[in-house]
Amino acid sequence: MNLRAASVEEESSRSSESKEVHLPADINWEMLDKSKFFFLGAGLFSGISTLLYPVVLIKTRQQVGESLQLSGIRTAFSIVKHEGCRALYRGFGTSLMGTVPARALYMAALEVTKSYVGGATLTMGVPKHSAAAIANAVGGLSAAMAAQLVWTPIDVVSQRLMVQCNEKRRYSNGVDAFRKIMGTDGPRGLYRGFGISILTYAPSNAVWWASYSVAQRVVWGGIGCYASQREDSPGTNSGNIIRPDSKTVMAVQGVSAAMAGGVSALITMPLDTIKTRLQVMEGEENGRRGPTISQTVRNLVKEGGWLACYRGLGPRCASMSMSATTMITTYEFLKRMSTKNNQQVLS
Repeated sequence: MNLRAASVEEESSRSSESKEVHLPADINWEMLDKSKFFFLGAGLFSGISTLLYPVVLIKTRQQVGESLQLSGIRTAFSIVKHEGCRALYRGFGTSLMGTVPARALYMAALEVTKSYVGGATLTMGVPKHSAAAIANAVGGLSAAMAAQLVWTPIDVVSQRLMVQCNEKRRYSNGVDAFRKIMGTDGPRGLYRGFGISILTYAPSNAVWWASYSVAQRVVWGGIGCYASQREDSPGTNSGNIIRPDSKTVMAVQGVSAAMAGGVSALITMPLDTIKTRLQVMEGEENGRRGPTISQTVRNLVKEGGWLACYRGLGPRCASMSMSATTMITTYEFLKRMSTKNNQQVLS
């Protein structure tokens, strides 16, 4: 069921001055070759994680630091100067190890939920563009909750490795960190911050996917209005119909994803800072249970006021926007590569 194309067509038809935009049909869960989808997805998203990991590390260092904050670029230069280039990938092996199962859970939950919720909302008589936004939001919510079962312990271990300096190395590698966390805090230590991770990533993903759906509708609507005023508009035109090529579709997806990523990062930044602080604090510093959320918030406010909750906002916005852009273009490409029998899906 092509919710995306339907929502664009409905929006375009509201104005007689706008040309109608026909997009390639969306690909739902039933159309996918699951083994190809997960195999290719593991490789593609591992590559994206490799490229973006240094930005995540810089963001984490800024969130945890108690002293005067440097900009993201200066933080990066400081790390390279004092710890070497390899420090930008500290904890990467552990993080990459969790990428495959976490992404598999995320993609499966996302596609299954979108397929069922999209169909259910249309059956209930919800307008097509609203059904698309609802399906995307609920899909993002369920995908984030499923993925956190894997991501939380991976985050705890990798972030402990990210924040340690050469002269104060407590953990030699991911396995050593895992063993020491288990010895100090038990299994609960690996899921420290799980609740606030859900509170951070579940609404963040819901906001992102809903914003992405709306942003695409707005951008395509704008293209339709613009094209109606120019004879040489991009794409192949037939009367009042625009059939954009694959490059135009990819460009719109990338712009919409970046917009949604910035909005989501800004809204959820305080929760992400608190979550990161909770996960990197050692349990023995505050007893076996570790610091509480209220203690963490008080410490942050004491260090730098409420603005301390927005430490690392620049790198996080950059990371989420770049990640969103590369993720969504890769994700849409992945789905088209993974259709059964390489069938071409057209509107």
